[in-house]
Amino acid sequence: MSEDVLSEAFFDARERDLEQRLKRKRFEHARSVSEMAALLAETYGADVRKARLAGLLHDWDKEYDDDAIRAHARALDVDVDPYVLETMPRLLHGPTAAAELKRAHPDLPDDVIQSIARHTAAAVGMSDLDMIIYIADAIEPGRDFDGLDELRSAIGEVPLEELFMMTFNHILLTLVERRRRLHPATVEVWNHYVARSREAKAEKGTA
Repeated sequence: MSEDVLSEAFFDARERDLEQRLKRKRFEHARSVSEMAALLAETYGADVRKARLAGLLHDWDKEYDDDAIRAHARALDVDVDPYVLETMPRLLHGPTAAAELKRAHPDLPDDVIQSIARHTAAAVGMSDLDMIIYIADAIEPGRDFDGLDELRSAIGEVPLEELFMMTFNHILLTLVERRRRLHPATVEVWNHYVARSREAKAEKGTA
């Protein structure tokens, strides 16, 4: 029997589940990401129900410690970079959540599942929903770091892909400044979107 996974009843049930899975601060973050994702979807013409649901569920597996999330990824047979598995396990919670939720609720749309999987490190060829969840996770009202006001004020003022690039750039610079490891795909993602940006400008004759 299929589930109406975009219904208010399904959302409310998963919200109750999430409240039991996450610590209070993370639960409030998930709710805030859901609200920000809905705002971004409405602003940029995406599916608000999908954005709201993906935003709520994006940190479904966030409470696992390093060893547990590695074991969880292996148990789910998640295809992840071995370097990430061994040195950056905290980034696994997106892919594992996507795999676990798809198993538990097969009717969840593929684009919702993909956006959950991609919210930690992004990817080449991000969909609008992927970008919305990535951005919402970074700029929801509970976040507090330098540069957030600029990102928030850009909502609706710049195209979605440009806002994604601004957000990705800010996170990348922050990681470098803090001397944190970078996901192996980070440079590939950055180069891909820089090239797209230059191509778009060239088409407009402003390169």
